Amino acid sequence: MPLVSIIMTSYNHEKFISIAIKSVLNQTVTDLELIIIDDASKDDSRQIIKDYSKKDGRIKTVFHGENRGIAKTLNEGIEKAVGTYIAFIGSDDVWHKDKIQKQIDILMKNEDLIVWSEGEIIDNNGNPTGELFTQKQGASKKKKSGNIFEILLLGNFIFGSSMIFKRKNAKDIRFNEALKYLNDHQYYVDLAKKYEYFFFSESLAMYRIHGGNTILSDEEGWQRDRIIINDYFLQRYADEISDKLKGKILLTSSEVFSLFGEKAKTLQYVYQAIRLNPFYLKNLYYLFFAFTNKNWFIYNYLRRFYKKFKNLDYKSLVE
Repeated sequence: MPLVSIIMTSYNHEKFISIAIKSVLNQTVTDLELIIIDDASKDDSRQIIKDYSKKDGRIKTVFHGENRGIAKTLNEGIEKAVGTYIAFIGSDDVWHKDKIQKQIDILMKNEDLIVWSEGEIIDNNGNPTGELFTQKQGASKKKKSGNIFEILLLGNFIFGSSMIFKRKNAKDIRFNEALKYLNDHQYYVDLAKKYEYFFFSESLAMYRIHGGNTILSDEEGWQRDRIIINDYFLQRYADEISDKLKGKILLTSSEVFSLFGEKAKTLQYVYQAIRLNPFYLKNLYYLFFAFTNKNWFIYNYLRRFYKKFKNLDYKSLVE
């Protein structure tokens, strides 16, 4: 049984997948299996994968005849994994060669941790942009280790290609196949409900920004998933989170409805949030957008202002 099962999902990343595969095979930890599942790529990804699998027996391949989506593909990889630990890597991302070793050293001390790390942002050509993953996610000042369940409920900032955890600990947790894009967010929250996270501030992997990233190619679909996942959190964990937190989750849904000009839904969610958390000053911000038109200058100006400063810590005002 291999020590680590690495799951790589592949879809139309012929330009990047060779680098991703090599970054796994060249790990200082060699006791691993690399499960590559190609979800019906239309480019040369399949042939590239086959060529590597012929050279290295640690690679296991699956080729879909039709596209099944990221969630089903990841769940299939989890089912096929037999290693003590599971790790994920996107076929457009890259690992540093000692990533697994450094994380295993932590897991040997406490195998019930979900271990992840900072990520360096690279561009289409592999050049560093000067940004870090958590910075890009607006999470520079957020708690990243320990019990981060409630923090994650309000937004995802986990670098999936940096994660590793004990396979048996997640035997009942799967990616939600009803979600097209944010299934990873739900998965990380469900893990956080059961286990603590451990964060490496050192970058152990690289996250590639290019035109094929989902939020860049289908922002509306990504935003719609936010509403679905928020409703899931409110139902699944209704008895385990405070009314204040429920109110904050409702506000994030109201923001999406506001973006798409659905004023009735925006108001509905804002009013629910106010009832649950009446003294939260950000209620006023969302209430303002419920009554304004997204084409107005003031609407867009305040949205840009809020996006820039929303991660500042004003605890005395918003708790």
